[in-house]
Amino acid sequence: MACLVARSGRELQRYDNLGRRQVVGCIPYRFKNCSDGSVGDELEVLVITSQKGQARGMMFPKGGWELDESVEEAASRESLEEAGVLGNVEDGLGKWNFLSKRHGTFYEGYMFPLLVTKQLDLWPEKNVRQRIWMTVDEAREVCRHWWMKEALNILVERHKSLQQQNEENVLSCSVR
Repeated sequence: MACLVARSGRELQRYDNLGRRQVVGCIPYRFKNCSDGSVGDELEVLVITSQKGQARGMMFPKGGWELDESVEEAASRESLEEAGVLGNVEDGLGKWNFLSKRHGTFYEGYMFPLLVTKQLDLWPEKNVRQRIWMTVDEAREVCRHWWMKEALNILVERHKSLQQQNEENVLSCSVR
């Protein structure tokens, strides 16, 4: 087994042309299992605590985008380090500019969906974070960042649109 260690330090940190730190996050998701054991179409998302604990609120994995990685690689790395999940990074959900209350500076944040393919028992930040699978509505309630809630809404709308397209394709095939 390989030793997994979270990156630290800001030597390789990316900043935009206005001096805003660039951060990348993922919304890890899966489809909820039905009572008959089949996979349904309802989304479940994985939220994590901050390093300070659940009292500080829940969020999706996110962190700095570094110079030696693509934005998708950064998103995948953050999900592994903070939430202990691996998966497929999908098309971006958007870019947000937000004020960090902790540092009093503006950040540029990118969010991606991550379809989870594996959940690890051990991960770099296991001892400082909790992870919880929940419904989309529950995640909206507990997520402390407005921009992450917006990204979640975009993900939900994207999946609704894909479901509608699939249903239309099934109908058009059955009519022929």
